Amino acid sequence: MGAPTPRQRGGTAVADDTPAPVPAPDHTDAVETALGKLDLDAKARLLAGQDMWSLPALPEIGLKSLVMSDGPIGVRGVRWTADDPSVALPSPTALAATWDPALARRAGRLLAQEARRKGVHVLLAPTVNLHRSPLGGRHFECYSEDPYLTGEIGTGYVAGVQDGGVGTTVKHFVANDAETDRFTVDNVIAPRPLRELYLAPFEAIVENAHPWGIMAAYNQVNGATMTEHSHLQNEVLRGEWGFDGCIVSDWMAARSTVGDILGGLDVAMPGPRTVYGDALAAAVRSGEVEESVVDGAVRSVLRLAARVGALDGVEPAVTEPPAAIDGQALAREIARRAFVLVRNEGGALPVDPARVRTVALIGAAARDARVLGGGSATVFPERVVSPLDGLTAALPPGSLTYAVGADPSDELTPADQGFSLRAVCRDASGAVIGEGSLPGGQVQWIGDDLPEGVSHETLRSVEVIGTFTPRESGEHAFGTRGLGGFALHVGEELLWEGVQERGGEADPFEAFFGAPVERGRVTLTEGETVEVSLRHTLGDAAAAPLPAVMFSFLHRGPRRDPDALIDEAVAAARAADTAVVVVATTERVESEGFDRTDLRLPGRQDDLVRAVAAAQPNTVVVVNAGSPVELPWRDDVAAILLTWFPGQEGGAALADVLLGTEEPGGRLPTTWPAALADAPVTDVTPADGQLFYTEGVFIGYRAWDRTGRVPAYPFGHGLGYTTWDYESLEATPATATVRVRNTGTRPGRETVQIYLAPEAPETDAAERPQRWLAGFATVEAAPGESVDVEIPLPRRAFEIWDEQSGSWTFVPGPYQVRACHSLHDARLTATLEV
Repeated sequence: MGAPTPRQRGGTAVADDTPAPVPAPDHTDAVETALGKLDLDAKARLLAGQDMWSLPALPEIGLKSLVMSDGPIGVRGVRWTADDPSVALPSPTALAATWDPALARRAGRLLAQEARRKGVHVLLAPTVNLHRSPLGGRHFECYSEDPYLTGEIGTGYVAGVQDGGVGTTVKHFVANDAETDRFTVDNVIAPRPLRELYLAPFEAIVENAHPWGIMAAYNQVNGATMTEHSHLQNEVLRGEWGFDGCIVSDWMAARSTVGDILGGLDVAMPGPRTVYGDALAAAVRSGEVEESVVDGAVRSVLRLAARVGALDGVEPAVTEPPAAIDGQALAREIARRAFVLVRNEGGALPVDPARVRTVALIGAAARDARVLGGGSATVFPERVVSPLDGLTAALPPGSLTYAVGADPSDELTPADQGFSLRAVCRDASGAVIGEGSLPGGQVQWIGDDLPEGVSHETLRSVEVIGTFTPRESGEHAFGTRGLGGFALHVGEELLWEGVQERGGEADPFEAFFGAPVERGRVTLTEGETVEVSLRHTLGDAAAAPLPAVMFSFLHRGPRRDPDALIDEAVAAARAADTAVVVVATTERVESEGFDRTDLRLPGRQDDLVRAVAAAQPNTVVVVNAGSPVELPWRDDVAAILLTWFPGQEGGAALADVLLGTEEPGGRLPTTWPAALADAPVTDVTPADGQLFYTEGVFIGYRAWDRTGRVPAYPFGHGLGYTTWDYESLEATPATATVRVRNTGTRPGRETVQIYLAPEAPETDAAERPQRWLAGFATVEAAPGESVDVEIPLPRRAFEIWDEQSGSWTFVPGPYQVRACHSLHDARLTATLEV
């Protein structure tokens, strides 16, 4: 369970000094009054999405339409457009790498500020599923492999969003830990791991942050679809934990009118076609569902509306939002605080201006940074600072050179750099019925997200038109992704015209979006602008799960000989004092909707690093990936900095850290394997519709400890730019008090981690892991300064779920209390008898 805020003496206080989250005001009378004015049809209609992102307004009771929006790192709003940009924060795993719930709370407050600006009442976040396997495709959108760390960061995030008067939907309840067959898989999990691991973050957040919403997952757990899972939703979530918020389905997860309402699901999204509405009213009239059950769901929605200020005449939970937050500044702070320095030989970092006068920056991702993950995490920021941008601004003129070195992808991707595009919509006669700007070559209009004046009934074709100014001369490839008819022009040339038919993809979104296909190539000259267009005639959307227009205008720049690119990078590295190589994953490797099959970096990036490191001993590698990747050259380079998906200010934060203006503050929230073959838990593919969690409570570092294997970098690992001595440790059953001293030459921040370990794990009748995280705190101190920090030890850290009694059981006995810099770096140990 969540713990109180750590207390610190000495040094600089960095703990959250804001008040603890408190339950929202009691709106019972207002809710009952509103409910009493509704007939059955209005109640049933309220529980069904009216479109992609909202519930219907009910003017007769003063209820406004409740508006929801993705996502976890920014508030996109209800439109797929860059006309109203969103702040893009670092990925959730990056936020967890800060090990700082107070910082997560500030992030939540910023997102609430963004939501209010965009007219959004409920944010569809955070994702608190676990890093069960490094292959999980949505790994980057989850916090950690550890349930306690996940719960603490999630608590801070939810508290921050709701501080701003905006609701959250903690997701995906529960065990949506992989993407393969996520709509149908039955995850078979024993009661103990279900409670101790997968439910634990949700329980902690419900107890400590009082979320106003929960999102029910697509998958089944132990034979029951989660939207229909009465035991987990009604008995555990509401009954045991006292959750009084609203349960919303994941999009298209609700599949049974009677099963969902009896199982505890309040809202079925999206609309306009759902299993609720008219179907729910009919089920009541036929006697399949008691109207009192519908009333319970309506109360949940009305309570949420009251809390967010969408019910007229009712005071919302928050009447005075927190002070305004500078989004760019906070995005930059979170990024640098999240960067994890896992290797730093010979003091390679920070770069010393006295001895390093020239820097060679290498890698395609250094110029075109991947700052966020795919899927529902997508937002369109006002600006993106790439590593090349950040270092160019921070270094003296003439001291930085750039080489591509290797491109992580040979695939076509949605038109981006150099393109200026808009969409023109036409009806069956060819008349223009609307236009809209585009953030890039991808069109993703779902539900009512259409340009003004356009409807799905009248829309027959969309033409993406605009200009392209190449950054490089040579042969440029163009293509399409989507289903239906296409006509592709570059300049005066018709590159391709034809029809793309549907394939056999399992994921509903993939099935209606198609795969990238190259359609033709054109030789273009750097700096010479050409006109481009892609006309798309809509195919038959009758079978689509919801009304949508989804297709892409694709591009790929000129391909050069891979060996020549590496040779150029080597020459640049050899001529410089330091080489910084940025390696990255791509959206086709790591994104929502599919799991990974390996942990390798795509393309020739490994070859690039090896070649550069052989030529330049002072090589720093920046890893721009949302989740673990294999680093086979890790012992051959001077330094390795993990930057995750660093958000819109990632390049500026990178310059801060590389040049020593700021310290990298991150610690690993997940174990980083040397190779996939070493990872203890890798099974993400169901057999006959079922995925058995046979590892029980042993995932993440718990599993690594059990197997005796050694990862590349352990859970909690991360280096800074100063050094720390752990001087004393005092432990009681309720607290661990640690004194640390900054023994370096510059101010720094340390994350003090407390692990519990049974004194004799080999004779432990409870079959517990060798050790587990029980508490943590971040502290700051000046050179030579000492800090005392008191870290609460929650009772739950000493408990297990007893499958026989079906309850939590305290396990007495002797424990080692370990004060650690990381899981594998215990500095002090005390023995505690409880």
